[in-house]
Amino acid sequence: MQISVEEFMALEAGAFTLIDIRNPVELTYGEMPGALSMSASELLSSPPADRDRRYVVVCRRGAQSAETAEKLSERGYDAVSLAGGYNAWLLDAADSADEGLCQRVETSLRKKFRKSIWSRFVKAIKEYRLLSEGDCVAVCISGGKDSMLMAKLFQDLKRYSDFDFDVKYILMDPGYNSDNRKLIETNAKNLNIPLQIFESDIFDSVYAIEKSPCYLCARMRRGHLYHYAKQLGCNKIALGHHYDDVIETILMGMLYGAQVQTMMPKLHSTNFEGMELIRPLYLVREEDIKHWRDYNGLHFIQCACRFTDSCAESSNEETSSKRLEIKLLIKELKKKNPEVEACIFRSVENVNLDTVIAYKQHGVRHNFLDEYDSINRG
Repeated sequence: MQISVEEFMALEAGAFTLIDIRNPVELTYGEMPGALSMSASELLSSPPADRDRRYVVVCRRGAQSAETAEKLSERGYDAVSLAGGYNAWLLDAADSADEGLCQRVETSLRKKFRKSIWSRFVKAIKEYRLLSEGDCVAVCISGGKDSMLMAKLFQDLKRYSDFDFDVKYILMDPGYNSDNRKLIETNAKNLNIPLQIFESDIFDSVYAIEKSPCYLCARMRRGHLYHYAKQLGCNKIALGHHYDDVIETILMGMLYGAQVQTMMPKLHSTNFEGMELIRPLYLVREEDIKHWRDYNGLHFIQCACRFTDSCAESSNEETSSKRLEIKLLIKELKKKNPEVEACIFRSVENVNLDTVIAYKQHGVRHNFLDEYDSINRG
């Protein structure tokens, strides 16, 4: 049995228990107020003791929760699935936003989150020289919390900056389903972000590819963004990668790629002359972005990829990612060393080439033996 979002919102508070069976990665995109989080297997192996209570089960899109609720019902529980899942609830929440939302969001960035978000945003721009007089920046919106926050920060920066630059807010639709597209557009409208939308067929192009579809998709998306931004007269594109993305990338490169590298705060494009990629959230913590999102009652899409949709509906909680493994590893390390994230970040600022066996620079590989015998030893 399923229950619609409208019926769910009309339920009397305290008259039911909401159980969210999305996996840990999906939960990072946002949680439903009052929900108990557990996997489907945990719920079915250790079902609730109270059989007289109503249980509403929710997953990402409604398929897995329907199956789980049916199994609970067969055991005598009053269990229903939220039709459309968390995504349907997101759409309803966005549609219900009041007119004062945008003003509250902007005020929160100038006051409550001035130190944790705004100041770090400005620091990254200054420290890494991300903006210059006369720049035209394409702020690339994906629909998630990071890019939406970046758009609001750029609006304030443009409003109060002491030098002149221009900003375009662009969204590439690589083949979003209609619900995701609607949610992005609704959030942009609620937050007064003037989106310029263009479409591509990237999801269709990579969907059938078995080997490294995510890598290919990312490269194709970036190429389309560069191309469209250049058509608009932009010389830079801004992506919403944050501090946690940087340190996770460092560890992933070491543990899974056998290399020491990082996500750079800015890069010159190799295929689009005169174009540059910048990452203005480079020093902003994901925890603070989530706090900003939840404080303002905002709800954004999670990964809109078709692979994620398929995995979330078919493989239960077996779906996981290397990035999640790294997040969990860092969480464990922080228990013994609260400064571990800062240490990881600074490690790529303090590379001592005298103690490195080999390294690459401009595509050329160097080895410590190249100059070993020529160096005076004392």
